Amino acid sequence: MSIAWVFPGQGSQKVGMADPVISLPGAEERFALASNLLGRDLLAICRGESGNGQDPADLNDTRNTQPALFVVESLIVDELRRQGREPALVAGHSLGELVALYAAGVFDAATGLELMQRRSELMAAAGGGAMAAIIGFDRSQLDNLVNTTEGVVIANDNSEAQVVLSGTAEAVAKVGEALTCKRVIPLAVSGAFHSPYMQDAADAFSQHLNDLSFEDPRCPVLSNTDPSPCRDAAELKRRLHRQMITGVRWRETMLALTDAGVETLVEIGPGAVLSGLAKRAMPGVTLSQLAGAGDLGL
Repeated sequence: MSIAWVFPGQGSQKVGMADPVISLPGAEERFALASNLLGRDLLAICRGESGNGQDPADLNDTRNTQPALFVVESLIVDELRRQGREPALVAGHSLGELVALYAAGVFDAATGLELMQRRSELMAAAGGGAMAAIIGFDRSQLDNLVNTTEGVVIANDNSEAQVVLSGTAEAVAKVGEALTCKRVIPLAVSGAFHSPYMQDAADAFSQHLNDLSFEDPRCPVLSNTDPSPCRDAAELKRRLHRQMITGVRWRETMLALTDAGVETLVEIGPGAVLSGLAKRAMPGVTLSQLAGAGDLGL
């Protein structure tokens, strides 16, 4: 039976998501490591505790969301490994790709946290632009509108029925108004993520990546920019270089997982967003969600 581990990205966070993992071995130490790196109490932020200028909304700040999701998801990965469980493939949605690389042994937890801190700060600082989710649309009409409208791209190609647009506020609104679809949902984000408008942030992140050593993964990784299985460290780093300015090709990722014979998809982290997408796009696949110690038999 072929098993794939997948990791959700920003939007899956929720207050209280740390509590189901805090009893796992090394959890308090990893939260402490992250807190020292960030200069704020990440565990308290995950719990929505006030004090020291923090409030529950802090978890939705990109600079907190990304490290918090990395800590939670990486702790579950560590417990799976302690139990002797291994995936045939891994993939992550947006920031989840960094957790997928960690799960594949490309770098250690400290390096992953460093990368997540740098990535989140750069993305939070890249202000301007807008994003909107589009639900229920005609693909050919959407592609035509995006191709003929300057300043907008498909940031997340999540499924046949769901995409996220990214670009200038004017261009995103223009496409949304012209498109025949079920719903247009503006997203509360600080910038035009996964678009060319992230170029400066991507360049700065690339400089940080250049100083790091990646190891060849122990299992194939499907990247956002190229959802073909890869086991080469240098190529995985090149793909990560491009991730911030290109779209998340999750629809194609699910097709690649199906073509690879994946029978069980394990979503690691809070929520079930990726499982919901897979339920419709991967007929017959067995779905499992692991969000804490209780899901791991502990």
